[in-house]
Amino acid sequence: MTRGQKNIAFIEAYCRVPEGKLVGKPLKLLKFQKKFIIDVYDNKVPTSRAYLSIARKNGKTVLIAALVLCHVVGPEARQNSQVISGARSRDQASLVFKAAEKMVRLNPDLEGIIKITPSHKQLTGLLMNVEYRAISAEAGTAHGLSPVVAILDEVGQVKGPLDAFIEAIETAQGAHDDPLLIAISTQAPTDADLFSVWLADAESSGDPTIVSHVYAAPEDCKLDDRKAWAAANPALGKFRSKVDLENFCRRAMRQPSAENSFRWLYLNQMVESETPFVSRSVWQRCGTAPAPIADNEVYGALDLSSVNDLTAKIYVSKANDVWNVHPTFWLPAAGLREKSIADRVPYDIWAKQGDLLTTPGKTVDYEFVAHNLYEDFQRMNIVKVAFDRWNWKHLKPWLARAGFEDEQLDGDHAVFEPMGQGYQSMSPALRELESVLLDQNLAHGDHPVLSMCAANAIVTTDPAGNRKLDKAKARGRIDGLVALAMAMSVAATSELMQTAVSPWDDPEFKMVAA
Repeated sequence: MTRGQKNIAFIEAYCRVPEGKLVGKPLKLLKFQKKFIIDVYDNKVPTSRAYLSIARKNGKTVLIAALVLCHVVGPEARQNSQVISGARSRDQASLVFKAAEKMVRLNPDLEGIIKITPSHKQLTGLLMNVEYRAISAEAGTAHGLSPVVAILDEVGQVKGPLDAFIEAIETAQGAHDDPLLIAISTQAPTDADLFSVWLADAESSGDPTIVSHVYAAPEDCKLDDRKAWAAANPALGKFRSKVDLENFCRRAMRQPSAENSFRWLYLNQMVESETPFVSRSVWQRCGTAPAPIADNEVYGALDLSSVNDLTAKIYVSKANDVWNVHPTFWLPAAGLREKSIADRVPYDIWAKQGDLLTTPGKTVDYEFVAHNLYEDFQRMNIVKVAFDRWNWKHLKPWLARAGFEDEQLDGDHAVFEPMGQGYQSMSPALRELESVLLDQNLAHGDHPVLSMCAANAIVTTDPAGNRKLDKAKARGRIDGLVALAMAMSVAATSELMQTAVSPWDDPEFKMVAA
């Protein structure tokens, strides 16, 4: 038998199901588990790193425990070697140890050759003096170790591209010529997090010493797509409960706040753990093509970022009770490729497709924006345009120079409306936008830059329940969604003013007053 086949044979002969309805029964590996073991241990070049990414409840902990026993007293045991399993928390680390401990106690053959030390979460293989320990980042026990094998549980919980605990484990393996690091986890929330960086490197580098198996639902799948369920849950229908999936899916479809958890934990998709303003499914349902503006009344907003960042202009107009969104985005042409790399989005491709406009030089200056707005006013029936009030003092002189009259800029009949970005202004704006999104009374046409902004948008809430978009917590640029919220705010306010009826127009009120 090959190395991989020997490990599979050992697991199925000696390891028992540690808990559940099949507790005590011989552990029978599924096809995806066998394939992972074969690919890792029968690699023509020695495997240095192995990644397995799957949704929760697909036997990650049991597989880790079985692999631990392979290295403690099984075919992989080496004289006087050290094996560790690592996790972010003590509780997570103890799960792996407890699963391995139960497997040992359920089989007298293993119990006779493995010493269990629960207080240290340690197993010692007596045949070849192999020491296994379960360690956690909370305990800070990674230093001083020299493991030939390190198995990491739930690396996807690490935020950011670096982690001192995992770095200590990686450097601790440096004393060995052929160390093995295995990571088994659900996906990380974003592509900037450690496990995502590892998976991306495995895919792009083609390094033959890295084995990477990823089971995830397609990014654009619907929540109730059963093929997507199967893609992320290779144990579905075996020891992965369909009923549990169905129940959580129904909840996620009823409650948008539960969608992210379902996509991350059950579909193994990269989903930010922070609460998004709008879920992907709600946004996609409003992706129909917008109707032309024609002669309809138009409301707009402009989010003027710093001079070399994304500038967003959004116009909305109503037709057949649907608000049609017409976005425009600018970036400086200089350094566009570098900005694409820095922000991890294809600005350069969007520019070629016409979804992103570029301006000469290194900045999007206020003079350019002012003249663009003046041209819009000449050809459209624009009622109101909202701006971030902090940029108003810089933009206003350029609007005057572009040709706007004083009464358009100041006073009760001004068409430009400065608007704050704090809770007081943004909370009602977000309420208006959320209402039309949930009622599917918005058509944004799946504009790629606007959709990116929507996917990145994170809300924060004050003690009174007011909300605002938080650029500091956002995964990336959100300028387009900020502008859309402001545009919907001025649109709703203007409509309310137009439909408001004075009490003096009510005959009964006139009679009572008289």
